[in-house]
Amino acid sequence: MSVQPKKHLGQHFLTDENTCRKIVQQYTNFQGANNILEIGPGMGAITKYLLDIEGTDLHVMEIDRDSVAFLNEAYPALHDKIHSNDFLKTDLSQFFDGKPYAVVGNFPYNISSQILFHCIEYRNQIPEIMGMFQKEVAERIAEPPGSKKYGILSVLMQTYYDISYCFTVHENVFNPPPKVKSGVISCLRNQRTHLPVDEDLYKRIIKSTFNQRRKTVKNGLKVVLDVTLLPEHPFLKQRAETLSVDDFIELTQIVEKAMV
Repeated sequence: MSVQPKKHLGQHFLTDENTCRKIVQQYTNFQGANNILEIGPGMGAITKYLLDIEGTDLHVMEIDRDSVAFLNEAYPALHDKIHSNDFLKTDLSQFFDGKPYAVVGNFPYNISSQILFHCIEYRNQIPEIMGMFQKEVAERIAEPPGSKKYGILSVLMQTYYDISYCFTVHENVFNPPPKVKSGVISCLRNQRTHLPVDEDLYKRIIKSTFNQRRKTVKNGLKVVLDVTLLPEHPFLKQRAETLSVDDFIELTQIVEKAMV
């Protein structure tokens, strides 16, 4: 039995065993979670290597019915551990009895950013995210301040996770080959359990300033508040791409005081 990759699900199945092993080797069991939720396992290219990790409880989430049938037949160890849910609509706190777990996978490229945003909502239960993305997206997530690649996704992920770009994956190890190269990244939870600012406002400020990234931060904030209320500050004359996570936190504190 085999599964035909479906374009509408963004499926590109890994076919190279060395690449699969190399991806799984990036899993660190950060904070001793010992639990893994794999997203989009397909025909189990990396699943079989995750199952080999001693002492780890592996669950998988797969929306494709054909893949679910294949996994049930090929991997008896996954009995009762295959969840045919839509990841983006799933309450992630229900897994592993509320204990920490890692999210790993060859993530569908068409929803990879949304997957990360959903993980952020449950960040205090998910100390590790490791997997493969479109190379451009992987680089953007890991990019430090100061370049055009650095953007909304970079800041939001780096707010809560330390990001490492692991390696690049060529198109020819997939079926069907994607039109772009891929990149594997590792995201390990940092020490920011709670921000010292309103998190919704923090996100609004990041999005509004990057949505007008060619303008100064002050101009980008016009959709958030009356900028004439803001005190003079060097951040306001800079562009969003030059600000670090800590800078955005400080900027949010400045905006909060001005809005009182």
